[in-house]
Amino acid sequence: MRANVVPVLIILICAAATLAVAEEGRSTAGVVNINTATSEQLQLLPRVGPALAERVIEFREANGVFQSVEEIVAVRGIGENSLVMLEPFLVTSGATTLTLKVKTPRSTDG
Repeated sequence: MRANVVPVLIILICAAATLAVAEEGRSTAGVVNINTATSEQLQLLPRVGPALAERVIEFREANGVFQSVEEIVAVRGIGENSLVMLEPFLVTSGATTLTLKVKTPRSTDG
Protein backbone atom coordinates (compact mmCIF):
# COMPACT_ATOMS: atom_id res chain seq x y z
CA MET A 1 0.00 0.00 0.00
CA ARG A 2 2.76 2.49 0.91
CA ALA A 3 4.57 1.80 -2.36
CA ASN A 4 1.50 3.11 -4.22
CA VAL A 5 1.23 6.24 -2.09
CA VAL A 6 4.67 7.65 -2.87
CA PRO A 7 4.19 8.02 -6.66
CA VAL A 8 0.77 9.59 -6.10
CA LEU A 9 2.25 12.08 -3.65
CA ILE A 10 5.02 12.96 -6.09
CA ILE A 11 2.48 13.57 -8.85
CA LEU A 12 0.36 15.77 -6.58
CA ILE A 13 3.36 17.79 -5.46
CA CYS A 14 4.49 18.31 -9.08
CA ALA A 15 0.99 19.35 -10.12
CA ALA A 16 0.75 21.83 -7.26
CA ALA A 17 4.15 23.28 -8.13
CA THR A 18 3.18 23.64 -11.79
CA LEU A 19 -0.05 25.40 -10.87
CA ALA A 20 1.79 27.71 -8.48
CA VAL A 21 4.31 28.66 -11.18
CA ALA A 22 1.54 29.15 -13.71
CA GLU A 23 -0.53 31.29 -11.36
CA GLU A 24 2.49 33.38 -10.47
CA GLY A 25 3.30 33.79 -14.16
CA ARG A 26 -0.23 34.87 -14.97
CA SER A 27 -0.24 37.68 -12.46
CA THR A 28 2.97 39.15 -13.82
CA ALA A 29 3.04 37.96 -17.43
CA GLY A 30 -0.42 38.48 -18.89
CA VAL A 31 -2.86 36.41 -20.94
CA VAL A 32 -3.47 35.35 -24.52
CA ASN A 33 -6.90 35.61 -26.12
CA ILE A 34 -7.13 32.34 -28.04
CA ASN A 35 -9.86 33.78 -30.27
CA THR A 36 -7.81 36.68 -31.62
CA ALA A 37 -4.14 35.85 -31.00
CA THR A 38 -1.66 35.71 -33.83
CA SER A 39 0.74 32.83 -34.24
CA GLU A 40 3.47 34.90 -32.63
CA GLN A 41 1.28 35.68 -29.62
CA LEU A 42 0.28 32.03 -29.19
CA GLN A 43 3.95 31.05 -29.25
CA LEU A 44 4.49 33.12 -26.10
CA LEU A 45 2.59 30.40 -24.23
CA PRO A 46 4.58 27.67 -22.49
CA ARG A 47 5.51 24.77 -24.78
CA VAL A 48 3.72 26.26 -27.80
CA GLY A 49 5.79 26.49 -30.95
CA PRO A 50 4.98 27.52 -34.52
CA ALA A 51 3.28 24.25 -35.52
CA LEU A 52 0.95 24.12 -32.51
CA ALA A 53 0.17 27.82 -32.80
CA GLU A 54 -0.85 27.30 -36.43
CA ARG A 55 -3.07 24.35 -35.46
CA VAL A 56 -4.88 26.56 -32.93
CA ILE A 57 -5.47 29.21 -35.60
CA GLU A 58 -6.57 26.64 -38.19
CA PHE A 59 -8.97 25.07 -35.69
CA ARG A 60 -10.38 28.49 -34.81
CA GLU A 61 -10.86 29.38 -38.47
CA ALA A 62 -12.54 26.05 -39.26
CA ASN A 63 -14.77 25.85 -36.17
CA GLY A 64 -15.37 29.41 -35.04
CA VAL A 65 -14.33 31.06 -31.82
CA PHE A 66 -13.70 29.15 -28.63
CA GLN A 67 -16.61 29.57 -26.23
CA SER A 68 -14.46 28.51 -23.27
CA VAL A 69 -10.77 28.03 -22.62
CA GLU A 70 -11.34 24.32 -22.01
CA GLU A 71 -12.39 23.83 -25.66
CA ILE A 72 -8.75 24.19 -26.71
CA VAL A 73 -8.23 20.48 -25.93
CA ALA A 74 -10.00 19.82 -29.25
CA VAL A 75 -6.87 21.08 -31.01
CA ARG A 76 -4.55 18.23 -31.96
CA GLY A 77 -1.54 18.31 -29.67
CA ILE A 78 -3.29 19.89 -26.69
CA GLY A 79 -4.55 17.46 -24.08
CA GLU A 80 -5.70 17.69 -20.50
CA ASN A 81 -2.13 17.97 -19.17
CA SER A 82 -1.37 20.82 -21.55
CA LEU A 83 -4.61 22.53 -20.55
CA VAL A 84 -3.57 22.50 -16.89
CA MET A 85 -0.33 24.25 -17.82
CA LEU A 86 -1.85 26.69 -20.34
CA GLU A 87 -5.16 27.55 -18.67
CA PRO A 88 -3.83 30.30 -16.37
CA PHE A 89 -2.64 32.19 -19.45
CA LEU A 90 -5.70 31.73 -21.69
CA VAL A 91 -8.81 33.85 -22.14
CA THR A 92 -11.56 33.91 -24.76
CA SER A 93 -12.28 37.64 -24.65
CA GLY A 94 -10.40 40.84 -24.09
CA ALA A 95 -6.94 41.79 -25.16
CA THR A 96 -3.84 39.66 -25.36
CA THR A 97 -1.49 41.14 -22.77
CA LEU A 98 1.25 38.51 -22.67
CA THR A 99 4.45 40.01 -24.08
CA LEU A 100 7.20 37.60 -23.03
CA LYS A 101 7.57 33.85 -23.58
CA VAL A 102 6.37 31.89 -20.55
CA LYS A 103 8.85 29.21 -19.62
CA THR A 104 7.96 26.30 -17.40
CA PRO A 105 10.44 23.97 -15.78
CA ARG A 106 10.99 20.77 -17.72
CA SER A 107 10.65 17.47 -15.99
CA THR A 108 13.96 15.91 -15.02
CA ASP A 109 12.53 12.39 -14.94
CA GLY A 110 14.97 10.51 -16.91
